[in-house]
Amino acid sequence: MGEPGNKVLTRGPTISRSVNLTFQGDWGQANFHRILCWLTQELCDRCGPRSRTSILSMRGGGSEGVQLVNDGEAHLALGTPVALMGGATTGEAIFGGEKFPSLRALAVLPQDDRMVLGIDPKFGCRTFADIREKKPPLKLVIGPDTPDAPTAWVSNRYLEAHGITPDLIRSWGGEIIDTFWRPDQCMIPAQDPNSDITAVIHEAIMTPWWTLLVDGPRKFIPIPAEPEALEKLRKTTLLPPSSLPAGYWDSLKEELPALEFNDFLLFCREDLPDDIAYLLTWCLVETKAMIESQYHHINPNKTPLGYPFDPFKMAQTSLPLHPAARRYYEEKGYLKPGRDEEVVATK
Repeated sequence: MGEPGNKVLTRGPTISRSVNLTFQGDWGQANFHRILCWLTQELCDRCGPRSRTSILSMRGGGSEGVQLVNDGEAHLALGTPVALMGGATTGEAIFGGEKFPSLRALAVLPQDDRMVLGIDPKFGCRTFADIREKKPPLKLVIGPDTPDAPTAWVSNRYLEAHGITPDLIRSWGGEIIDTFWRPDQCMIPAQDPNSDITAVIHEAIMTPWWTLLVDGPRKFIPIPAEPEALEKLRKTTLLPPSSLPAGYWDSLKEELPALEFNDFLLFCREDLPDDIAYLLTWCLVETKAMIESQYHHINPNKTPLGYPFDPFKMAQTSLPLHPAARRYYEEKGYLKPGRDEEVVATK
């Protein structure tokens, strides 16, 4: 009993023994879970007959994977954005001095994303300078200011870098809704034409939630980030400046300066057995068409998981590569032997 319905696949590396692994995903319906479902199937197809995996759903804002992998409660997790994750070994940015030197990377998976503030046009504000001058009584949806949630933590640093805080907004007669951190929880309520929410700050700009907010009945105005603020954020969050091109939304007529919030980092601990780490990396690169095909119906400029994967970029991680992952990339010519992987935050 318990034997798999198919034999171990002969293409690529295999592991004769059975493995039992625990992975940390997302809340259950987003990209982390979809990625891990693909990866675990490809892994188990090439391992012993009683191999099993489990994918944990996160309870909070997305940071718990770091602690779970570090403490040995999970073998593998995903984190985003990649540049921010680079602070795990140094204790910088969101990690507040706490270091996780045993974490190792397997790959970077692409997602083209930005952090953006959008506000109701009724206030007549098109820049952060307008907001600071007019002091509108915004009803702002923003995630709670906690390192438990990267998106929420960065959102609060984003406002601070522009000279705005939740307390300042309250002093203008505004209101802060900081109950949620998922993008759907934050943006869907604001799309209702009868909603009294007048501002949202979040990432996931490729989603229909943002499109409906900007191009739908509410016609929210995306506020361009200020150059000085973006330079501050490079230091405080490790995230580089970026922009959205004109036309990204129908109503966006000019390039929009914004904060980069790119890519997913797949990471483990340094003591993950080499054969497992190598096979996982092999599966990530050699079977990538299986997951890419699940996103081909989406505009490549607005897909929540970019395609096609570029193995050279997959090897450019913000945490040190696991030695077995490095060996795979070097054998295939995606990384020069002896060369340190590129730290994405300093590109």
